[in-house]
Amino acid sequence: MDTENIAKHLRLLWRTDRVIADIRLRHLLVGLGLRAFAALIAVFGLLMLELSAYLALVQITSAVVAAASLGACNFVIAAILLAVAARAPSGRELELASEIHSSSMDALQLEARSLQSQISSVINHPLNRLIPLLIVPFMTFIIKTLRSHGPTEGDTASSSTSDARAT
Repeated sequence: MDTENIAKHLRLLWRTDRVIADIRLRHLLVGLGLRAFAALIAVFGLLMLELSAYLALVQITSAVVAAASLGACNFVIAAILLAVAARAPSGRELELASEIHSSSMDALQLEARSLQSQISSVINHPLNRLIPLLIVPFMTFIIKTLRSHGPTEGDTASSSTSDARAT
């Protein structure tokens, strides 16, 4: 686990998110521009077509039937334009950015799991790392203490003679 790797993955994640957002924004702007242009052309063209179609249909049928049939044609044309404008963006750029984004997320999750396991091992068992370092000095201290407080050979001989005199 390395903080440089985490920072690298976060930078990569940030960049790919920006690329994905940029691609989607461009797609939305192009789609919006095309919709606006199509709407403008459709309004002028449709007015002319409707006027000519209405004048032609009024001579064949009644004015009500002519207006209803032209209204139905307008709805069909609008539906076709909306279907073309709503199609999903296709392109290798978006696929590549999505792949990099997912691999960066996977690597970042792996680094986070590694960091979590290291932190939990230190938090759960903080003495596990200290015990091997403290055993040798502690045992040395105990042995020195026992030797200094324990009876020596001179002490045992003098105590046995003083015990013999007392009896």
